[in-house]
Amino acid sequence: MLYRKISSRIEEYLKSDSSRILMVEGARQIGKSYIIRHIGQRLFKNFIELNMEEDKLKDRIFAEAKTIEDFYMALSVVAGDRMKDKHSTLVFIDEIQAYEHLLTLVKFLKQDDKFTYIASGSLLGVTLRKTQSVPMGSLEIAPMYPMDFEEFLIANGMGQLAIDNLRHAFLNRTALNEAMHNKMLDFFKKYLIIGGMPKAVQTFVDTKNINKIRSVQKEIHELYKADCTKYEEELNKKLKIRRIYDMIPSMLENKKKRMIFKDIEDKKWKRSADYEEEFEYLISAGVVLEDKAVSTPTYPLIQNSSKNLIKLYMNDVGILSGIYYKNNINAIMNDDKSTNLGALYETVVAQELAAHDFKLFYYDNKKKGEIDFLIDDVENLSNIPLEVKSGKDYTVHSALDSFMVNPDYNIRQGFVLSNERHIYTKDNMTYIPIYLIMCFHNESEEQTVYLD
Repeated sequence: MLYRKISSRIEEYLKSDSSRILMVEGARQIGKSYIIRHIGQRLFKNFIELNMEEDKLKDRIFAEAKTIEDFYMALSVVAGDRMKDKHSTLVFIDEIQAYEHLLTLVKFLKQDDKFTYIASGSLLGVTLRKTQSVPMGSLEIAPMYPMDFEEFLIANGMGQLAIDNLRHAFLNRTALNEAMHNKMLDFFKKYLIIGGMPKAVQTFVDTKNINKIRSVQKEIHELYKADCTKYEEELNKKLKIRRIYDMIPSMLENKKKRMIFKDIEDKKWKRSADYEEEFEYLISAGVVLEDKAVSTPTYPLIQNSSKNLIKLYMNDVGILSGIYYKNNINAIMNDDKSTNLGALYETVVAQELAAHDFKLFYYDNKKKGEIDFLIDDVENLSNIPLEVKSGKDYTVHSALDSFMVNPDYNIRQGFVLSNERHIYTKDNMTYIPIYLIMCFHNESEEQTVYLD
C-alpha cells in the first residue's frame, strides 16, 4: 500500500467524536477513495461505500434522498444488514458532489448521529461554489493532492532515517555527500517523469516501464479534460474552460509562463476579468494550481495579489512531462543542455508548495523583473522569495538580487533551488538542492478548513 500523509488525519477523525463530517477534497485519481476505504475497513466492522457518480449514472437510488428518512431507505437497499450502530458502521459517501442536495443533508445526518460518516469529492470546490444551502459548521474539509516528493521516496523504499537526514541537512544547512546527493537527484528526476498520481507511482514501483507509466498518465489527462467541463452547463463556457486547460503546457514554455488572455479566444481585447469564472472552475476542480502575481510584496501576500497576471500549473508534473517528452526520458535524466526544463522544475515546486499548505504567489515588477515564488514569512511579517533554476547558471538572478536589497520589503532570507549539491548562504540568500523543497512546510496554516 502506498503511504499517504493524510491517512493520519483521516484515522484521527474516524476515532474521534467530531461534530462535523470530514470531506476529503481533491482532483480525481489522487487516491482519496483508496485511502479512506483502506482505513475505514480496518477500523469499522461494517464499512458501507456509496459512489454517487455511479448511482447517478445507473440506479439513481439517492437522487431524491432529500430527508434523512429517504436517505436511510436508500441506504438499506444498498447496505442491507450492515447498518448497525454508530461505533461499528461507517458510511463512506464517495463523489458526493454528484448530488448537491447531499451537501445540505449531511448536517441532518450528523445531527441524527445514527452512523459514522465520511465523504470525498473530486469536484467538490465547483459544487460548493454553486450550492446555496451548504450547512455552515457541519463540514470539515481536508484538501488532498497527488503524492508529494516525500511520499514518492517512501513508495520507492526510502526509510524514515534517510528522510530525517534530509530534513537535518535542510535545517542545519549542511550538504549531503556526493553519493547521496546523486541518489536524491536521481529520485527527483524520476519524480519529474512519474509525478504523484498513485496509479503511475505504483506502476513505476511494480514495472519500471515508461510505456505503461505514460499510458496511465495519458488516461488521467484525458479524464481531466472530460472533468474540466463536467458540471458546467453553458456550452460556450465549456469550450473556454477546455481551451484554457489545453493551453497550460504551451503557456509554461513561454519565458514569463503567464496566461495570455487574448490567446484563449484569439481576441486581442480580452482581459482576465472576462475569464474569472472559467479560471475559478479549473482551480476549484483541483486539476490546476493558481499562482497569483504580487508587485508590492508586503505581508500578507494575499492582500497584494493580482488576478490580472496569473500563472496556471498542472496539478501533476508527471502528466506535464508526458505531454512534453512522451516516452523519451533522456532529456530529464541526462540534463540535456538543448532542453529547457524550467517548466517542469517550476511545476514541481508549485506542486510541493500547494501540497504543503502554501498559497502560490510570484513577484512581478515591470522594472525589476520576476521571481518564481513568494511565501509568507509569518515570524518576520515579511515574505521569502524562492528562485527555481534548472540549468547551470543558478548564481545568476538579477531580479532576486534587487528584491533582496530593497529596504521597503524587509526581506530576511531567500532561497535559490537548483541541482547544485552544496548548501551555503551569501547575502541572506541560501542555495539548496531542489529536492529539499520537500522540507518547506507552512506551519501557520491548519491542515483542514472549517466552514463556520
